[in-house]
Amino acid sequence: MTLSAIQRRVLYAVLFESIGIVITTLGLLLFSDSDAATATGAAVGSMLLALLYSYLYNWIFEAWEARQPTRGRDLKRRLIHGAGYEAGLVLVLVPFLAWWMGIGLIEALIYDAGLIIFFAVYAVVFTWAFDRIFGLPESAR
Repeated sequence: MTLSAIQRRVLYAVLFESIGIVITTLGLLLFSDSDAATATGAAVGSMLLALLYSYLYNWIFEAWEARQPTRGRDLKRRLIHGAGYEAGLVLVLVPFLAWWMGIGLIEALIYDAGLIIFFAVYAVVFTWAFDRIFGLPESAR
């Protein structure tokens, strides 16, 4: 199947987030005392907050990056970018999860740590499977 770059990105995002919501909901149902509505709301809300935060974080990061005398993204800059993103996302998601699920901040932090670990592994596995099914993007061929 041949997809245009835009079709590929849209399909990737929709599948990634949809599967992520289902797995996150199931995980919250399994590991918390939440009912289905609470777990689904937490999963969907987390996804929406992460998407919004990602957009804003990358906009701010790229504005900072544009003012730097050294161009490019070496390992140090990539590590700073990733660590900053994850730290900020924790600050966004933990209060949301605590509020939505009616739990304490420590319990919400534990659930968020689980989400971080899950999505780190899931992103690699999903991307590998997506590339196997739909082929590599033009930029990688």
